[in-house]
Amino acid sequence: MSPADAPLLAANSISKRFGGLAALSGISLAVRRGEIFGLIGPNGAGKTTLFNVLTGLYRPDAGEFEFDGVRLTGMKPHQVAAHGIARTFQNIRLFANMSALENVMVGRHPRTRAGVVGAVLRDAATRAEEAATAGRAYALLEYTGIAARAAEPAYCLSYGDQRRLEIARALATEPRLLALDEPAAGMNATERAELARLIGKIRDDGMTLLLIEHDVRLVMGLCDRVAVLDYGRKIAEGAPLEVQRDPAVVEAYLGGALA
Repeated sequence: MSPADAPLLAANSISKRFGGLAALSGISLAVRRGEIFGLIGPNGAGKTTLFNVLTGLYRPDAGEFEFDGVRLTGMKPHQVAAHGIARTFQNIRLFANMSALENVMVGRHPRTRAGVVGAVLRDAATRAEEAATAGRAYALLEYTGIAARAAEPAYCLSYGDQRRLEIARALATEPRLLALDEPAAGMNATERAELARLIGKIRDDGMTLLLIEHDVRLVMGLCDRVAVLDYGRKIAEGAPLEVQRDPAVVEAYLGGALA
């Protein structure tokens, strides 16, 4: 297999327990370059736990994962981000009193060089880097459709715009894989349609995406491939049409949702 054909993200036999609860049991999956890979399942299936393992928040009890051929198992979140994986969270985690622009600038931190000395002395190199950071942050606000709110505190933004701001901040780290944890949660139909267009645009611009989402129709309409978790185990994986017809998936999760 050539490097170009190898998966960007490969997880092998990931297991995670919390006390007596097996949150993940031998999960393996491979995310190809340039695709949108969906992860679905009922509440408590282990989706966010898997995200937390793949982004360094949890260390797996067994198994390992690689990103672009580099073993990341056991690395801390900032190290995983430096290798090119960025994420958003189920619950919005913005700096509420900072402006939208400042929130995205924070996301640029892994790609900046100025240290404590530069911040104190404010030399020419530090000022130039800060100006470049602000310019890139504003461009990402434009990209996600919320540049008009750049100067407003994050808490003043609508729920849908806060979700977009989280995506802009994640993109500021210059990831090669963007992991979105229920980005459409709490959105109305109009906001979900706008989100779907944004996610499609991000993929069309060359990004690989890993998506957890309870909106099954959104997942099936956006994703190239889908894996289904149930009680910490993977019960199906494949193209959306194949997955939604899988009897195990229908019994465990979908029911008549796509009938």
